Amino acid sequence: MIHLDHNATTQPCGEAIEAAEVCMREHWHNPSSVHRAGQAARQEVERARGSVAELLGVKPRDITFTSCATEAIDLAHRGVMSLAAPAGRPVILTTAIEHEAVRDICEALSKPPGEGGVGAEVEHIRVDQTGTIDLGHLDELLNAHADRIGMVSVQWANNETGTHQPVGAIGQRCKAREVVFFCDATQWIGKMPTQIDQPRSPFGGERIATDNDAVHIDLLCLSGHKFHGLKGAGALFASRTIRLRPQVLGAQEKGRRGGTEAVPAIAALGAACRRAGEWLRDGSGRDRVADLRDRLEHTLLERVEGAHRNGPGERDARLWNTSNIAFPGCEAEALLLQFSERGLAASAGAACSSGSLDPSPVLLAMGVDPVSAHGSIRFSLSRDTTDDEIDRAIEIVTSCVERIRRAGVSA
Repeated sequence: MIHLDHNATTQPCGEAIEAAEVCMREHWHNPSSVHRAGQAARQEVERARGSVAELLGVKPRDITFTSCATEAIDLAHRGVMSLAAPAGRPVILTTAIEHEAVRDICEALSKPPGEGGVGAEVEHIRVDQTGTIDLGHLDELLNAHADRIGMVSVQWANNETGTHQPVGAIGQRCKAREVVFFCDATQWIGKMPTQIDQPRSPFGGERIATDNDAVHIDLLCLSGHKFHGLKGAGALFASRTIRLRPQVLGAQEKGRRGGTEAVPAIAALGAACRRAGEWLRDGSGRDRVADLRDRLEHTLLERVEGAHRNGPGERDARLWNTSNIAFPGCEAEALLLQFSERGLAASAGAACSSGSLDPSPVLLAMGVDPVSAHGSIRFSLSRDTTDDEIDRAIEIVTSCVERIRRAGVSA
């Protein structure tokens, strides 16, 4: 199987598998136990916490382990808005192209307190046809709502198109207005270098040294299985200046997330972070896969009549691994089934929404017409994708599109 669906999940790297196996065999004890075996398990958790922090450029104490990015998203949004909304800051600024996990939690929070929400007012920042937010419109919303904003929630890179958002510019605006900025970095972390600007703690302590590329972010989520870790471990970075109400009560994770830590998955996350850090230090790996992505995309656009890209054309405006292509005259579901029969795995968008026959809300919000959105396929590569896989994928895609068009299976 040629796997070009790595934005959905990645194959665990050898280091992550080994770390998990060691913990399952040797460090299976409860990391909250005071005996020696429990403290050995605790050391594995804390080593992983340090590895996550190093990949982000933050302090280990600001990392909270969760089961996945979705849980981290829930904790961040509910944790902030359950305090902000009653205090007169009920507004959430976000976009219509966020991952479903963010769209769903914002909708849930907009409900009255009696229905599980906090009465949040959700405002959407406009995006252009490439899926990039309109910073001018963000300024308008920040000014219009002034002291009523509980948080700004914008992803770093889109899971369907790979489009980067100007997170540095967003962070500067939020910092200037003392607005909490949450960033869904699930598709970014492990694929791109990251340096979060850390303020000096109001309680004292040293400020982390940062470079000119450091970005201001108050809350950020990640998930290990998106960059060659295991499913079952994610993390939330929360600046020490942020007040956050826990959603799962318990003494673990400094009271921010109760429940016994999943030591094997967390250790695998730490190993995946260390491996990603090594890979990112050598930029040639990203360039190699970006070249493969570009060859796949350009060849398909040349060979398949009417095919067109969804998202920005500029190489540096997207993740190096992602291409979203519309094939008018085809249904994405029919294409994916044909691909799978020929040994190619791709997707029609977010894996969480794969059971839906509706066109992608992300593409529709970008202004893609419904017919094109219905026939759009996401191809997402990994750092292990090979030239041969791309050559074979090109042949499979072109032949399947031709076959479906001849058969008249149209949108």
